[in-house]
Amino acid sequence: MDLQNTYHEPVMLAECLEGLNIRPDGTYVDVTFGGGGHSRAILERLTTGRLLVFDQDPDAAANSDALKADPRFTFIAANFRHLKRYLKLHKVEKVDGILADLGVSSHQINTPERGFSTRFDADLDMRMNPNSEKTAREVLNVRSAGELQRILGMYGEVHNAKTAAEAIFSARHNTPIETVNDLKSLLLRYAPKHRENKYFAQVFQALRIEVNDELSVLEEFLMQSPEVLNPGGRLVVMSYHSLEDRLVKNFIQKGKFDGDVEKDFFGNEIKPLKSVTRKPVEASTEEVARNSRARSAKLRIAEKP
Repeated sequence: MDLQNTYHEPVMLAECLEGLNIRPDGTYVDVTFGGGGHSRAILERLTTGRLLVFDQDPDAAANSDALKADPRFTFIAANFRHLKRYLKLHKVEKVDGILADLGVSSHQINTPERGFSTRFDADLDMRMNPNSEKTAREVLNVRSAGELQRILGMYGEVHNAKTAAEAIFSARHNTPIETVNDLKSLLLRYAPKHRENKYFAQVFQALRIEVNDELSVLEEFLMQSPEVLNPGGRLVVMSYHSLEDRLVKNFIQKGKFDGDVEKDFFGNEIKPLKSVTRKPVEASTEEVARNSRARSAKLRIAEKP
């Protein structure tokens, strides 16, 4: 098996490429390089075109080494919330397509010391960028009970967020919560019977979103996307949970994240993108059987008029 598939098998690869509507001489951005599966496939379709990719994870940067000799390829070691700034630094004013595959890569989940997975005991880290300061350990041991309740309830949709937050707040005064198993052992009594794994997954999702500021990052990225797209350029975003998908859906449909779409004096809707797909694209049964990560993926495609 090749490197990109051992690192992270790209989800809905064909659907993403079709959504981008790639021109061989176009300029494209993959803001979540990861294992590079999507990026390699985009490069294969370019002749004189250009691909710029973002990733803040040093492991992803190392994974891009084989492509760095390609003059069409540019790796940007940064968070994609800085999309416009880094495109400008690389003298790119407009692009023809932007791809974002949100969430955690298989590599990150399967690397125990990163602390993303409930399957391995490790320090509670969960940083997408190992050089950033905030960790899951810091969130659990420093935040107030009220803040912990907000994080668990809002980002993990944990049904007993208040009870779980109070248990964490109380327990840490005796012993700091340092590892994955510390947290699981503490919360096991509050998890629904026979649904413990799903419960822990919700708790971990909440912490990961908080540690990496994921929803704010997504909002900032979406707001910048229409500004850097050429007319006819495509935005292709794949999300893995309802919080992300709701933001993407609202922005495409309304040009903002809540409230009703704004209209001009003549009653025309003011929104920077138009939806290409009426409903989100989902992975085929065959792909889900091959790659379980594809099960929750929702792909939305929009175009700049």
